[in-house]
Amino acid sequence: VQLQASGGGLVQAGGSLRLSCAASGRSLRFYAMGWFRQAPGKERELVGVIGWGGSTDYADSVKGRFAISRDNAKNTVNLQMNSLKAEDTAVYYCAAASQYVAALKGTMDYWGKGTLVTVSS
Repeated sequence: VQLQASGGGLVQAGGSLRLSCAASGRSLRFYAMGWFRQAPGKERELVGVIGWGGSTDYADSVKGRFAISRDNAKNTVNLQMNSLKAEDTAVYYCAAASQYVAALKGTMDYWGKGTLVTVSS
C-alpha cells in the first residue's frame, strides 16, 4: 500500500484545514487508519485513528477540534482540523494498520509521506 498525505499549508490560528490521505496498491477498506504528527524537536505522536467500521479515537489534545473520516469507495481518509492552534504545527502523516489496537499504539503496517501544517499565531 502506498499512502500520500496532502492538504497541508499555512493557516492562521483559529482557522481550519482538511488533510487527505490517498492510497494506491490496495484497498484500505479493512485497515485501521491513523493520523500522526511530528512537531519540530518532538517525537511523533498519535492524532487519531479510524477503524474500518468507522469507530474513532483521538488524542486528548485534538478532541472536539479534529475529525477523521474515510471514504472506502475513493480509498481515502481525511482529517478535518478546526480551531487550529500554534501547537498544532507539525508534519502530519497518515498510516495504515491491520489491527485497530495496533494503530492506537502506533504500530502501523504502512506509512505515507507527511504534509506540513503550519499554524501562525
